[in-house]
Amino acid sequence: MFKGRLSKHPGSNGSVRGSLMLSLVLTLPILFAACPKNESVGSPTPANSQSSPSAGGTTSFSADRAMDHVKKQIEFGPRPPGSPELVKTRAYIIDQLNSYGLKVTTDEFRVSSPIGEKNLVNVIAEIPGDSKEVIMLTSHYDSKYYKDMHFVGANDPGSSVAELLELARVVAANHSRPKFTYWFVFFDGEEAFCKTWDECSKPGAPDNTYGSRHFVENLKKSNETGRVRAMILFDMMGYKDLELGRDTMSTRWLQNIVWQTGRELGYGNIFVDRDEGVGGDDHEPFLAAGIDSMDIIQLNSYEYWHTEQDTIDKVSGKSLKIVGDVIVASLPKLEQYLANHPR
Repeated sequence: MFKGRLSKHPGSNGSVRGSLMLSLVLTLPILFAACPKNESVGSPTPANSQSSPSAGGTTSFSADRAMDHVKKQIEFGPRPPGSPELVKTRAYIIDQLNSYGLKVTTDEFRVSSPIGEKNLVNVIAEIPGDSKEVIMLTSHYDSKYYKDMHFVGANDPGSSVAELLELARVVAANHSRPKFTYWFVFFDGEEAFCKTWDECSKPGAPDNTYGSRHFVENLKKSNETGRVRAMILFDMMGYKDLELGRDTMSTRWLQNIVWQTGRELGYGNIFVDRDEGVGGDDHEPFLAAGIDSMDIIQLNSYEYWHTEQDTIDKVSGKSLKIVGDVIVASLPKLEQYLANHPR
């Protein structure tokens, strides 16, 4: 995360944060023409194959599977952009997505960072729907770069990567063909290379959210921003003492659906009605582009953020499952809302 407890980001409340896929190739030719290094990765398992998760019927979110994903990332070690460890993490993510029967695409791009030129790679998986309009579920998968700290980022971003992987498996298993198309996107380069949000940022060139900004710019170039109807971002939501306030930047109707669903499932003590001042995250470029977006994040009460103590003992499979179950139950309501509010 690039949360700015160490620096202030204008417009935040309290503690702040320093602010597809076969059919994608077919439907976004301009987007992919702008990124010639995009390539399809692996051979997906057919959705009706016996080895597909859907073959066994309804699949629920597994806390054990999610925790296994967290542990695997930590085994790789610190995973900053451009590192061999992040290459291994990306290969693991792609392998898992392919095993769910999804078509996976990578989007490689080059950025100038405060510590030199870096090759970054976003990973995108798709479940085609009856509509080409898209619901995005997202996380960043890079860990914060530190030259003097062994930072493994169990919660940031280990928990959200695990959450997104398990959600991709469940949604793929439980939807033969959803009403809306789903994109599961793993952003590279969310974290600042410098220590704080604004230490190395320049006007028009923040030192963070490289992957999400690149993604949105491609959507703009291809005039496809209107295709994305909703974007849900997961970030730091695996803490064993889970309590999720409402990010003050997020789209309210999206929050209302998720928070109400959380209460209906008996998690009113987790999805609480208080502000969570974040100040910016990977949803910010989407909001700026007019795309309804929300951030599910616990920042202000996570004292191990960006410390060596952000380790596996801070993450709970129970917390991951609570968020997963709430999101899975929220998606039909989200689809219905979008169907009732066409563009």
